[in-house]
Amino acid sequence: MDRQKIERINALARKQRSVGLSDEERLEQKRLRDEYRAEFRRSLAAQLDRIEFIAEKQEGE
Repeated sequence: MDRQKIERINALARKQRSVGLSDEERLEQKRLRDEYRAEFRRSLAAQLDRIEFIAEKQEGE
C-alpha cells in the first residue's frame, strides 16, 4: 500500500476522534482499511509460505 493511502487512513482516524466523519468518509475509511488488511494478509501468507522447518537430529540417531 502506498504511503499516501496510509496517511489518508491516519488522517481519517484523527478526524474521527476529533470531529467525526461524514458517511462518505466512513465508507472511504472502511475501503482503505479493508485494502490495508488484505495487503497485510497477502504479505504474511507469503512470508509463512517461505518458512522451511528443519528437524534437528536427536542424540543417538
